[in-house]
Amino acid sequence: MSGIIHLFNVIFLQPILNILIWLYDVLPGNDIGLAIIILTIFIKLILYPFTVAQIKQQRALQELQPKIDEIRNRLKDKKDEQGRELMALYAREKVNPASSCLPLLIQLPVFLALYQALVAGLSAQNFSLLYSFVPNPQSVDTVFLGFLDLSKPSYVLAVIAALVQYVQTKQILKPPAATIASPPPEVVKSAGAKDESMATMMNKQMMYVMPVMTAVIGFTLPGGLTLYWFVMSLLTLLQQWWLLKKMPPKILPQLTSGQ
Repeated sequence: MSGIIHLFNVIFLQPILNILIWLYDVLPGNDIGLAIIILTIFIKLILYPFTVAQIKQQRALQELQPKIDEIRNRLKDKKDEQGRELMALYAREKVNPASSCLPLLIQLPVFLALYQALVAGLSAQNFSLLYSFVPNPQSVDTVFLGFLDLSKPSYVLAVIAALVQYVQTKQILKPPAATIASPPPEVVKSAGAKDESMATMMNKQMMYVMPVMTAVIGFTLPGGLTLYWFVMSLLTLLQQWWLLKKMPPKILPQLTSGQ
């Protein structure tokens, strides 16, 4: 276990902490808030390809949802055949449902390292991890823009971060329904469609639960961590808007029950 922790520190924590402290040293006014914002932008750029892949897969699954509904309803009592048809559909459309989760797994160690680096930077801990060419500030001024202490919880930042989280989640969960064929009426009204309605309901609940969790957690964390979450959510929102704008939904033919 100690070897894994050491490897994590060397690959993830140490570089992120050093970049944060280096930015704090070189930025005019030694503003840790500006250092956090620039570091967040830098990490977002590194993770850009993974976010693009995630958004593309989510959009592709949304576009296929009417066909998925039809197959699940038509073969609701033949699970093996249903699975084969769904796998054939995914292969034909070059969609991998599991791949939308892969970018999140890749980002997880980066986010954990960033969290620890921000905690270390705001509390002047673990400066022994600094590289020899990065000056040790001994202490960090945690006041952002001259009035906001990022070492203490910020309710304003927590609420703003929650609002951005809500808009971001609503944006990515909104299906491109305007130009996509709906399942036939017999599918919509069938018992098999209830599972899909439940999934839609869960998505809507997540749209509200995630922002509430962001606000509640933000009320307890140092403001620097909430600032990071706000900037990351805002960048993700802008990235989603830009990418989805470049991905007009496909126009699918009207589905029939036996299609």
